[in-house]
Amino acid sequence: MTHPILAIDHGDARIGLAATDEFGIGAHPVETIDCRKTEIIPRILEVIAERKVKAVVLGLPLRMDGSEGTSSAKVRKFGKELRSKLGSTPLSYFDESFTTVTASDKLREAGKKAKNQRDIIDQAAALEILTGYLGW
Repeated sequence: MTHPILAIDHGDARIGLAATDEFGIGAHPVETIDCRKTEIIPRILEVIAERKVKAVVLGLPLRMDGSEGTSSAKVRKFGKELRSKLGSTPLSYFDESFTTVTASDKLREAGKKAKNQRDIIDQAAALEILTGYLGW
């Protein structure tokens, strides 16, 4: 597997980003993109260039039975648009089920109250997508 890898937690209001380091030793939150204030794909492409990202993984919201619904369709549409701008950088999808819940639980355990998680929860969810994708 080639690193760094960028993980994306796609949402209607905010998009969370997390990435591995260049050696694939660690992973960390990168940023939260406010969809109402920022051009999403151009910003993601900037992050990819800045970090010399070699692969992208996009969280795919699946239903409990593993099927795809309307949320998955939105993410696939976004993924198709992003894919068209990535050049040779590969794009994969990974089941993001429960990543936000898991991220919220971990933030609470670290002392962050729910009302104080808003700015970082999407990054933390992207980190959960990334670690799940890597099997960590």
